Amino acid sequence: MYALRCDAVNQAVWDGLPAAASERLALALADACADPLGTTEPYGEDDGIMRTLVTGDILVVIYLGHQTKTLHIYQIDYLG
Repeated sequence: MYALRCDAVNQAVWDGLPAAASERLALALADACADPLGTTEPYGEDDGIMRTLVTGDILVVIYLGHQTKTLHIYQIDYLG
């Protein structure tokens, strides 16, 4: 299981999402923490570190710290 890391800027974006979108994001990130490579797609070249998570109207760019078992939110885009 990977630990989720989110800086203040991305937390503010997450907090500003509509309730339903925020819940979808939370559930998708929980799944990603359990299986980060299986629930995400490569971001550009598949290096196993930079990944994307798409939940319909939300695109999240994440990077994985495999040695530290951390999943860092790099960017959240709400398309709705």
